[in-house]
Parts: sequence; structure tokens; C-alpha cells
Amino acid sequence: MPDSADQLQRLYLAGFELQTFERYPKCIGVERDNCVAVLIPGVDGLQVLGAPGWRMGEVLGVLTEKDGRQVFQAKSEIVEATPERLATLQRFRDDVAEVLRKSDAD
Repeated sequence: MPDSADQLQRLYLAGFELQTFERYPKCIGVERDNCVAVLIPGVDGLQVLGAPGWRMGEVLGVLTEKDGRQVFQAKSEIVEATPERLATLQRFRDDVAEVLRKSDAD
């Protein structure tokens, strides 16, 4: 089983900013390039809780569709999901997944 502390260290060394959430004391957030993922300890080390999204102030905007177009939304606030933002989010997802998959032997 991957060690959560080792995974957090690898995320930090890979350029991710770590943060805690007062409302979710068992979770830790990772952020880079305005993208955010919430991680929770699981049987196989840290796992992404839900889907990564776009930082919108102090909250996470989830990718959704509104009026036939993709947007990031947090309550009533909406940010356009431009091709650039979607590409950034995909790179972020891929990078987080890659770091979490690595073992100490890698």
C-alpha cells in the first residue's frame, strides 16, 4: 500500500501546492495552475475524491454544462471552460494520477 506521506511529498516535489479544508478535516487539497483536486486516504493510499475542478475564489468550480456549453460552476458563479482551461485541467488530472500511482520503488 502506498504511504500517504510519501505521496504528499511527491505531489509537493512535482509542483503541487498542498492545502487543508476546515470543513473536511480528513481531506487534503492539491492545487496547480488554478486546478484543484481533493484527496482522501483510502485502502490504496490517497485517492481523488470526486472530480478535480477549477479554483473559483475559495471554492472549487465543477465542470458542467450550461446552455449547451461547458463551464466551471460553483453555486451561482460561472467561469467559461475554454479549450485552454480544459487542457490545463486534463494535464492536472493526468499529473495527479501519475504521482499517486508511483510507488517508492519507482
